[in-house]
Amino acid sequence: METRLLGNTAIRVPVVGMGTFQTFDVSGRRAEKHCRRIVDTALSVGTNLFDSSPMYAESERVLAQAVQGKRPQATIATKVWSRSVDEGRRQIDQALGWYENHVDIYQIHNLVLWKEHLPVLEELRSSGKIKCIGATHYSPGAFGELMQVMRTGRIQQIQIPYHAAETLVEEAVLPLAEELGIGVVVMKPLDQGLLVRRPPSPEKLEPLKKFGIRTWPQALIKWILSDARVHCVIPATSKVERVIENAAAGEPPWLDEEARAYVKRIAVSLV
Repeated sequence: METRLLGNTAIRVPVVGMGTFQTFDVSGRRAEKHCRRIVDTALSVGTNLFDSSPMYAESERVLAQAVQGKRPQATIATKVWSRSVDEGRRQIDQALGWYENHVDIYQIHNLVLWKEHLPVLEELRSSGKIKCIGATHYSPGAFGELMQVMRTGRIQQIQIPYHAAETLVEEAVLPLAEELGIGVVVMKPLDQGLLVRRPPSPEKLEPLKKFGIRTWPQALIKWILSDARVHCVIPATSKVERVIENAAAGEPPWLDEEARAYVKRIAVSLV
């Protein structure tokens, strides 16, 4: 799978990573063992960036268990999510304990208390316990504030929603990220599964085969990655076969302008 530098950071990331929202929020030996199998499969196909958050209940802990013994192979992105600096610090200390005292990408989840959490993360970055500071938001209504944070020069990465049926980030967020050299990780590439509930017919996918696309989810993932301003996309799944399928979308050739327009027309028709 192709990798890209995360903006101006020194972190090289796979173009297809993995989210853990809901899918890793499990408990019990059998379910947690399955998550480890998901991680092992992901690592075997080059998907080594895993994104989590304390907001995702058990996901952060379960991911930590799944990468035990393989932590050097994994790029961990997690978040601080609290309206209390003290609670945020507790979340961070807990995560550092789980991930062997090192987190590659530490993000402020949904910009919650970002002015207060930033100095804590900057201190940890200076000490080498984290490599990259990021900020996330899922709502277009918050993009103005997100861009305000980007302009401070104090973050190196953002995580935003972007898919073929919703392209608001193309108007200002992505151009600003490119201008500032900020890394871009994309969440919700399948619109939380809504875009794949009624996939187009095999006949409609036929023109995309020359780009290595065999399935509709692959078309949606490759559509995003064909925007060079994007560094990584993080679909979530609990299925081993889907991990392999998603990873395959991280190989060139990338879609040209005509093919991207074609995928976008299909996606818009499905919502």
